[in-house]
Amino acid sequence: MNTQQILIDIVTLFAGIFAALMAVYYILKSDIQRFFDLKNIELNKESRAHILPLRLQAHERLIIFIDRINPANLLVRLHQQGIAIATLQAGILNEIRSEYQHNITQQLYVDGVTWGVVRKLKDDTIAMINNAVQGLPADANGIELSKAILQHMASIDENPYDLTIGLIKKDIHKLF
Repeated sequence: MNTQQILIDIVTLFAGIFAALMAVYYILKSDIQRFFDLKNIELNKESRAHILPLRLQAHERLIIFIDRINPANLLVRLHQQGIAIATLQAGILNEIRSEYQHNITQQLYVDGVTWGVVRKLKDDTIAMINNAVQGLPADANGIELSKAILQHMASIDENPYDLTIGLIKKDIHKLF
């Protein structure tokens, strides 16, 4: 046998092996892909099972946050007989900021739009308190501030706190 014939035999052998491997690959390709898809589905399902309770807890905490920064609830909690307007304003603003800082990590588990609405509600509440203070005379007391805030809330067609809680509830229903 000459070297040329041996080289032709080796090339033919490798071409045959390559063709056989390609045939096996194409035959098993869909089975292999299905196996990996099932593994990914299983991993995603397991991951969701661990994250779902955290997401639900985050939504619950945001509903509590919104309820706690609702001016009607804030004023009941913080108002004291004879409290000065500046003291009440500082207490309200401190309470809102403290509650927000306590719940800031919940943004990891809620929809970005929902978190944006919650953050805007917090900012709007602070602005409403500050605007109510500016609209009162310098010698006003805490009762007058409370009345001004509650009158402003009564003049709003749709309660933004209820709307935000409704949005969070819709976000929760998307999880199921």
